[in-house]
Amino acid sequence: MPFTANRQFKQNPRLFVAAKDMHYTTSDGRQVLDGTAGLWCVNAGHARPKIVEAIANQAAELDYAPAFQMGHPKAFELANRIVDIAPEGLNHVLFTNSGSESVETALKVALAYQKQKGQGSRTRLIGRERGYHGVNFGGISVGGIVTNRKMFGTLLTGVDHMPHTHNLSKNAFSRGLPAHGAELADELERIVTLHDASTIAAVIVEPVAGSTGVLIPPPDYLKRLREITRKHGILLIFDEVITGYGRLGTPFGADYFGVTPDIMVTAKGLTNGVIPMGAVLVSSEIHDAFMTGPEHLIEFFHGYTYSGNPIASAAGLATLETYKEEGLLTRGAELAKVWEDGLHSLRGEPHVIDVRNIGLVGAIELEPIAGQPTKRAFSAFLHAYENGLLIRTTGDIIALSPPLIVSESQIGEIVDGVRNALRSIQ
Repeated sequence: MPFTANRQFKQNPRLFVAAKDMHYTTSDGRQVLDGTAGLWCVNAGHARPKIVEAIANQAAELDYAPAFQMGHPKAFELANRIVDIAPEGLNHVLFTNSGSESVETALKVALAYQKQKGQGSRTRLIGRERGYHGVNFGGISVGGIVTNRKMFGTLLTGVDHMPHTHNLSKNAFSRGLPAHGAELADELERIVTLHDASTIAAVIVEPVAGSTGVLIPPPDYLKRLREITRKHGILLIFDEVITGYGRLGTPFGADYFGVTPDIMVTAKGLTNGVIPMGAVLVSSEIHDAFMTGPEHLIEFFHGYTYSGNPIASAAGLATLETYKEEGLLTRGAELAKVWEDGLHSLRGEPHVIDVRNIGLVGAIELEPIAGQPTKRAFSAFLHAYENGLLIRTTGDIIALSPPLIVSESQIGEIVDGVRNALRSIQ
């Protein structure tokens, strides 16, 4: 099982057998409130009728179409719908099957683009400490989570990392954006000085670093990164696998922070987590750089058997329609204050050393047990599950990201469930 303590799990399996709206049903018949939108992906809630119907109808009509040299209408329609809600200037879409594949695709696009522009010396990729960009070799190379990297050798060469912005001594219990740390964007200038801009292809960051424990950037940090990358001809990639499709109360994190990257990586909420699918968005400038030479030749040697899969495309269209009909791409902004107040009411509870929030995502950081890192948060996870609440932990951080259909009363249930767990563990 992925990212799971397999031996522990199999001693006492936790099995879901059904789901509807905000709740899972366990194999022993209990209802569990979903405080994590599955794995940051079920943004519209579970078993939504429009999505279920679209998948069934598509499977009966056209279950699969070859992705190479052939197409089908729904993939093009979905690409257009994504562009409609994307930041202005991101006009072209390449489909993948996951966030990890989307990251690999974005990195390959960046490298190939620089070569197409006659800048083949630009091969270096810059990530960030504590960044999470999936689990393939490119993603863990530019990523900065040590447990995801240490077992797998030297990874990609020519990769460097900026520092993360997390600072408990200055920013603990910030509401929304933390005040301190915007100057850390200037570390990119130091890296440019070290390697020279002519060797750097792209910088990749999450607008909000999610899987590492919800690390929220200071004001103007991302704007400064945009300025530096533009100044030096470096592509800026936003990994919006978590922040995309309404999580921050805007369609994308780029909208929230007012910064448009050159390439945007998405997945998860694109199909509400129902069918694997990702999408990489690029600017017309990047797209057009490949559209040269004889028209019968392949422009970009990359893709997947399931790129733009018909059933995934149908699920994506139905998901975007559900978001539109119910205003879910902006609903997080309407609930943000209720969410913030609820989470910060946990300040002062046992073991809590920080609370963070933005949009409908939040984190409660706990003091680790000496010599037993991660155990305290995992104990809270088990207690919450046994008492009807699904939370997520990463290290000794509890991460929360409920479906965007969550009600104010259910926010209260989530907060109370975490509170009870914190009061019940050692």
